Amino acid sequence: MQRRKSEHFTVLCDTDGMKIGYGRVSTDEQNVETQRDALIALGVEPRRIHLDRGVSGRRRRRPALDRALAELRDGDELVVTKLDRLGRSLRDLLDIADQIQGVGASLTVGKATYDPADPAGAMMFQVLGMAAEFEVSMNRERTREGVARAKAEGKYRGRQPKLSPADADRLRKMHATGGYTAAELGRFFGIHRTSVYRYTTAANPGQ
Repeated sequence: MQRRKSEHFTVLCDTDGMKIGYGRVSTDEQNVETQRDALIALGVEPRRIHLDRGVSGRRRRRPALDRALAELRDGDELVVTKLDRLGRSLRDLLDIADQIQGVGASLTVGKATYDPADPAGAMMFQVLGMAAEFEVSMNRERTREGVARAKAEGKYRGRQPKLSPADADRLRKMHATGGYTAAELGRFFGIHRTSVYRYTTAANPGQ
């Protein structure tokens, strides 16, 4: 593997390793295909792209990420479009980076490759990780402030049901037959399987 030093990162050139792509969106409503297109533009083969749909970056265990990490070999690159797609806390990002380094692979964010052995690269990676974590904290704070303001103005209605009462009742009846998995019901009604669990286990699932 040939390496060319930039100011803060090590850029890999003419590597014999493979590029393994990873992308993630937090909700089923978001479109992950834009990340797929961006990863292809960065040189990742479509069959080497792993995508998590409807999975929070705060979750350390993610099916597609686990597959991508397991596929890495010495000399490979894990490619993401942005660092916050990989994780939303500095601790998780550093753990993932250590796992990548442990198999002799590298982490590429956009067009810059993170080299843990390079002090400047390691520092920049931690700065980016802290920025991603700070953004999450700020979003939470803005959400809390918005909810508090809406409550004070009498406009807060809380989480609204995703299904109509009739569809929620239909979902529960289909689930009671035992002939459908949560994933199948989710696809049928257009909701995430965790929402299926809420409708089938909550005391008042439609409220």
